[in-house]
Amino acid sequence: MSEKYTFQDYLSSVDDENKNFVSELHEELTKLGCKIDVKLAKSGYVVTYSLNKKAVVNFVFRKKGLFARIYANHVLQYMDVLDTLPETMVQTIREAPVCKRLIDPATCNQRCPMGYDIVLKGEHLQKCRNSAFMFVLSEESRPFIKTLLLNEVNA
Repeated sequence: MSEKYTFQDYLSSVDDENKNFVSELHEELTKLGCKIDVKLAKSGYVVTYSLNKKAVVNFVFRKKGLFARIYANHVLQYMDVLDTLPETMVQTIREAPVCKRLIDPATCNQRCPMGYDIVLKGEHLQKCRNSAFMFVLSEESRPFIKTLLLNEVNA
């Protein structure tokens, strides 16, 4: 039987700079009906918030810090928010790999959900869903991560 981990286990491993943000976001997401799943991986906890059995965001630890991987399935409904992102987050999206399934569905695993076909700062992009919206939590990115997540959950 696998060990059960809790939000408190995860929170205890979050750096002091991000603790309040992580706690407040947890409160908001759970109030909006998101379910949380906490697992332990090599690099630390992986925390997934899901709504209607679909992942909305994963929080994962990497060498550079704590990252939020947002699954922006409804991004077309709030694409104007993308134009408010700071340049570091815009660069993260631009540097994400192209979604092979959008370009040629035969070249990618058929079970892989398609990526994002978006316009960002006037530029048409087709990006992989696993890395397009994967941002390191920082003082600069936290408010924008929250805005993206709340738009996604409320879409």
